[in-house]
Amino acid sequence: MATSLAALALSGVAAGQTPDDACARPEIEKVEHDVEWRPGPGGEQTPLWPEGLAIQPPDENRPEMTGSGSPLVAGRTWNWATYVTRPTMTIYRPAQQRSRAAVLVLPGGGYVAVAMDLEGAEICDWVTQQGVTCIVLKYRTPQAWPRGENNIRRPPAVLLPLQDAQRAMGLLRQHAADYGIDPDRIGVIGFSAGAHLAAAISNADARTYDLVDVADQLPSRPNFAVLLYTGRLWDRAAPRTSLTLAPWVEISPNAPATLLIHAMNDPVNDVRHAMAYGLALHDAGVPVDMRIYAGGCHAFGLRPTADPVTRRWPGMVLQWLQDIHMLEVE
Repeated sequence: MATSLAALALSGVAAGQTPDDACARPEIEKVEHDVEWRPGPGGEQTPLWPEGLAIQPPDENRPEMTGSGSPLVAGRTWNWATYVTRPTMTIYRPAQQRSRAAVLVLPGGGYVAVAMDLEGAEICDWVTQQGVTCIVLKYRTPQAWPRGENNIRRPPAVLLPLQDAQRAMGLLRQHAADYGIDPDRIGVIGFSAGAHLAAAISNADARTYDLVDVADQLPSRPNFAVLLYTGRLWDRAAPRTSLTLAPWVEISPNAPATLLIHAMNDPVNDVRHAMAYGLALHDAGVPVDMRIYAGGCHAFGLRPTADPVTRRWPGMVLQWLQDIHMLEVE
């Protein structure tokens, strides 16, 4: 059930919607395995929470599963993890380090699963090629957003992936010297639900859990944030001419410089999510840039298609990071 919903979230089709031809994607049979996700060569996976510490489980407390299949993205399958009860971060170090910046990657998956390659390891392959350290977060899922007024889903009282992201940022800063990174140049790149998570951690002024150790005494806010095809930020109950934020979204003037990338024809997450969030950041005095393209659909990751955004966004991110003085190439 969980993996089917995650596949739908990445298909370019939201529940109750019909995609246009530009966003339709081929389907093949999905394959699921009762195994935990493990990184390939070059990835160093480490648990987020101390062994034996009781943490709140996701909605279904059962052994972790992995899956692969459709919808195809740029003609290829993608892989996910779900029923994640013990979250991890996986560090990928560049073969030749050219910067002490670091990027924490927050994959999407509708908070039902975590797209570990399409919006995780594949992103780190590109980041490390730039000489930058990259980390993929495997956060707790699934966690349902209950339906409220006007049948609109609202966040749970405690967002478990946010706790995991905050914990990861603290650990990265605690061990910055070990990883050869600058604790003041650690940012996030999030995709879809992971982009919402990037917004959440950007605006959280305090930890959302009881402090565990020294890592939790260090700042959990990223130094920069990149959000691709984000959702769950715009008030869908408002008129379509309105760019009002959802009532659960709080903006902090301390949020980091942010880059928003979105396609106008995204059938899963309306472009108004990015537009509303960008305007709210600007009103709070937070530096924000937006790159909005006519086409691109949803969940393209780093896989190039005929849509220009899928080929151009990596270069835009690199240039933006240099512009805000976060990527100082050594």
